[in-house]
Amino acid sequence: MTLKQRRDEEAALRRQAAACSLCSSLAESRIQVVFGGGEIDADVMFVGEAPGATEDRDGVPFAGASGRLLNELLSEIGLSRETVYIANVLKCRPPDNRDPRREEVANCAHFLERQVELVEPIVLVTLGNYATKALRGEDGGITAIHGKPEQRRVGARSLWLLPVFHPAAALYRRSNLELLKSDFAEIPRLVAEGTPEQPRSPESAVIEKPPVVQSEPSDEPPQLDLF
Repeated sequence: MTLKQRRDEEAALRRQAAACSLCSSLAESRIQVVFGGGEIDADVMFVGEAPGATEDRDGVPFAGASGRLLNELLSEIGLSRETVYIANVLKCRPPDNRDPRREEVANCAHFLERQVELVEPIVLVTLGNYATKALRGEDGGITAIHGKPEQRRVGARSLWLLPVFHPAAALYRRSNLELLKSDFAEIPRLVAEGTPEQPRSPESAVIEKPPVVQSEPSDEPPQLDLF
């Protein structure tokens, strides 16, 4: 598929998401769908949990203080928002920043899977506890596995999955900043290593049936159950 074809398909997928009403409560409460975006052939893709109030208003994932810190972390490893792709597990803000519901994640799963297939990243970075558990399809707190890359499949795509703390974790607990920087330093090494070979019996991420976990803190009310 050419770059133009990939961009055209992403644009069509974006329009489909913008009109989605599968989750009636989210469709009624959202300001807009926050589809995400960035470089369509990026080597690195980031996935968070769901839009917050700022993202819902602006239509851009990781806005506000968390977004500014993400920009700084990217800059330190020679990347920028223009050279990566950023999305969320959910494309709509849950009311009052509540936890995403299982059926909402299931309804949104095909959007994220198709985004991964179109971008074809070498590295998929899961930002925080919820995105990590959702994309891995397994339980286990971020504290134990952050910074440890794994060979995984998301949809039809074999890639490196790198769990890291959510940027908000460093905003509320500054001691986590050095951990984030250390984990981000793994990204260029994984990109240089290249796309992992597909295993004979690959484990596929089960993003349509995630375990129940706590939401990440947003830039609105602090929620500190990150670990």
